[in-house]
Amino acid sequence: MAEQQGKGEGNEKPFIVAGIPAFNEEKYIAKVVLKASKYVDEVIVVDDGSTDMTGEIARALGATVVRHEKNRGYGAALATIFEEARKRGADILVILDADDQHDPDEIPKLVEPILRGEADIVIGSRFRGRTEQPLWRRIGVKIITWLTKRAHSLPRHITDAQSGYRAYSRKAIQLIHPQDTDMGASIDILHQAAQHNLRITEAPITIKYHREASTQNPLLHAARVITRIIETVAERHPLLYLGLPGTTSALTGALLIAHSLYTFNQTRVFNPAEVLVAVTLFFAGLTLTTLATILYTIRRLKR
Repeated sequence: MAEQQGKGEGNEKPFIVAGIPAFNEEKYIAKVVLKASKYVDEVIVVDDGSTDMTGEIARALGATVVRHEKNRGYGAALATIFEEARKRGADILVILDADDQHDPDEIPKLVEPILRGEADIVIGSRFRGRTEQPLWRRIGVKIITWLTKRAHSLPRHITDAQSGYRAYSRKAIQLIHPQDTDMGASIDILHQAAQHNLRITEAPITIKYHREASTQNPLLHAARVITRIIETVAERHPLLYLGLPGTTSALTGALLIAHSLYTFNQTRVFNPAEVLVAVTLFFAGLTLTTLATILYTIRRLKR
């Protein structure tokens, strides 16, 4: 499908859009919209089913507001933002949070590498800036970043795979379609970027942490992100990461079943615990092997 012509195409000034996913952020949305408006041509706020005045405030301040009638999740809001950016033929899309953690005054730092033609995606890294992060958060982000780099063959210089403050080039806007509806979308996007060989770099940013900034349990957040990493790896290599463990489990279960039958035939003693373990391993392995075969077939058909 041919790319739409950007509003800035043919002119010296690129058409830059800021996308802000927002859910019940009436306390901060005005400040974020007003500051972001100084650096971009259009601010798009996706009101993800807010029950407060988030959407109304953003619209009154000149932002384009797209509303989800129900709360669909961070990833779903990102998908809507990318769709709206494609409709407008944006040359650059900057994503930032609505809770005032990200400083809109740092938008130029994220946009600059794209304007120079050096990158397709610029990640705002908390580890390259002067942000003082809680120790538990720093450790969690480093673990997730390491797993993401290992799973998706990302550049070694990436330090913050979980940062939501990012800028995307026109090429990236056209190619990336977030699929995960929750917080795993940030990993999903990097997975797609690796698939399309998009150039990724980082820019230093600062983060303001405050009590209202995150309403999601950090352990639950981390679990969802790590689950998404595992899912994308399994989808990419189903025979290795699902088929091999499944086959091993099924064979182990089959051997235990055979051993149980042999023992019963010799001694007439029935070991229910061994049989339960054997049957569980066998059918779990059979399920994994079947799933791996299906996923592998689907990937082959897509190709």
